[in-house]
Amino acid sequence: MAFGRSSRGKRPVDPVTLKILVAGGFGVGKTTLVGAVSEIRPLRTEELLSEAGRPVDDVAGVEAKTTTTVAMDFGRITLREDLVLYLFGTPGQDRFWFLWDELAQGALGAVVLADTRRLEDCFAAVDYFERRGIPFSVAVNCFEGAERFPTGTVRAALDLDPEVPVLMCDARDRSSARDVLVTVVEHAVERVEHPREPATT
Repeated sequence: MAFGRSSRGKRPVDPVTLKILVAGGFGVGKTTLVGAVSEIRPLRTEELLSEAGRPVDDVAGVEAKTTTTVAMDFGRITLREDLVLYLFGTPGQDRFWFLWDELAQGALGAVVLADTRRLEDCFAAVDYFERRGIPFSVAVNCFEGAERFPTGTVRAALDLDPEVPVLMCDARDRSSARDVLVTVVEHAVERVEHPREPATT
């Protein structure tokens, strides 16, 4: 008589679900990144840019942009059988920042997308996550025609702590965007397991 392991009674794995924010300046590629990796049709709250918004929306460097996120983007990606990420893309303009506090509730970590042509646009996101103690990584979206800089130069320009991951990416490419998400999850888990000592004065 042959004995084997029965598959009957094998319970499906309940995956751990984690919330990750995708933040950064106006037109940096947040909606693109969420759409590139999401295994479901992403929820988008985009509206056409209007003449009324021109005085407050700086489109220098992204003149071809015709729409903007006014609430959030939402997508989902399964990294492993037991690990699912829910992605929330934040709006980039100053006038929608009041939404960030609600979107940030329960987030394990965040990706700050950066564009080297408009690096100052991601300062607010970096400051936001630093102040709230939310682990984040910086992903430089390598736009065509934009000058490339070493990660150390980007780190210095943004005045980042040494442990904050900085990497280059193409927000349009699924594997590149996935690598960005894996990096921020690993960084956030490391921060949870080994929290930093509070600064002493």
